[in-house]
Amino acid sequence: MLSCAEATRLMSDAMERPLPVKDRLSLNVHLAMCKGCRNFGTQLQGLRKVAREYVRRTEDDSRAP
Repeated sequence: MLSCAEATRLMSDAMERPLPVKDRLSLNVHLAMCKGCRNFGTQLQGLRKVAREYVRRTEDDSRAP
């Protein structure tokens, strides 16, 4: 079974690229049993959403006359 450190690394990697099937399955098993890592995943998704919105607004502001 994955450690929490390995699981968090895979969650971060999954934001950038598709994971191999083995890694994806291992991560899903870990997440099914680890509430802390599920919480981390939720927080990671939230941070990514906020960062994307910040970039979008910054780009919109730079285009304004």
